[in-house]
Amino acid sequence: MRIDRRKLLAVAAASLPVALARPVLAQGKPERARVTIGLGMPASVGCLPLTIADRLGYFTSEGLEVELHDFGGGLRTIQAVLDGNGDIVAGAFEHTISLQGKNQNYQAFVQLGRAAQVALGVATRSLPGFRSVADLRGRRIGVAALGSLSSMVTSLVLQRGGLLAQDVQLIELSSPAVAVHAVRAGQVDAICHQEPVMTLLEMKADVRIVADTRSLKGSQELFGGPVVGPCLYASADYVQKHPQTVQALANAVVHSLKWLQTAGPSDIIKVVPEAYLLGDRGLYLASFNKVREGIAVDGLISDEGVRTALRTVRRLDAAFKGERVNLARTFTNEFSRRAKEKYRA
Repeated sequence: MRIDRRKLLAVAAASLPVALARPVLAQGKPERARVTIGLGMPASVGCLPLTIADRLGYFTSEGLEVELHDFGGGLRTIQAVLDGNGDIVAGAFEHTISLQGKNQNYQAFVQLGRAAQVALGVATRSLPGFRSVADLRGRRIGVAALGSLSSMVTSLVLQRGGLLAQDVQLIELSSPAVAVHAVRAGQVDAICHQEPVMTLLEMKADVRIVADTRSLKGSQELFGGPVVGPCLYASADYVQKHPQTVQALANAVVHSLKWLQTAGPSDIIKVVPEAYLLGDRGLYLASFNKVREGIAVDGLISDEGVRTALRTVRRLDAAFKGERVNLARTFTNEFSRRAKEKYRA
């Protein structure tokens, strides 16, 4: 068969713009094989995509040795990474906006959740006659960590009820066991926390849920629009210098998200460490079902969610200088898109 060279060149030239329109970073060896991801409360269901990636070897298959390090969540995790004690933060996207307002550029590159995935409940022992948010004035409210999504949700609920954060006392409850004990011992009057803590307290009638962002609807109602949930983010300098490492992390997370889309109860139980189940497999599965729709699907961050995050930061921080923030620099979908294509998520 004869090949017409001129026709072949014409076809190649015609296809060139398509190829150039979608530049592809060839997946190579990660620049850093060892990565520390700082997070709070690894046992929370919100961290499940990371747990899956770790337990099923998705990080390893991408050429990474990942340490999931509990720095206590919220602001402590960010400070640890700023101090050089970690590489990546797993936490609230809103912090990338707050940090940029302080001339510290951090960039989210894959989304773990698309809802805040926490709930606020009043302790039935302390506030049996609770009627409205106004009843929380002067009360002690437990949160997972200051600066965490649970802390943000608490502040938003208080605002909606006409109160400010300074009208209550926020108390950090750093582990599931500590959180449950604090409610049952009367050490807090209300609690805003992650799963499986809230489902356990709810099922045992220790709390009455008064604000719920575990679902997409609940998150959007409280935040006022689509939500960017927990994300992985790093300094813009780290992302620029280690693109293969960041791509490998995004690949592993998106692989986990795809696995979770079809995972059944027995699949979940087999993978999650026994210590995370709080001694009750049924409880863990119930809590997973509470937040299942709030888990990200493909790791992509929505523009609408980013704008919601900006409004949230403005609502919660009166001193925030929003005009100095370039939202386009707070996140990138470049790595998640490639991961989505790779795993057809």
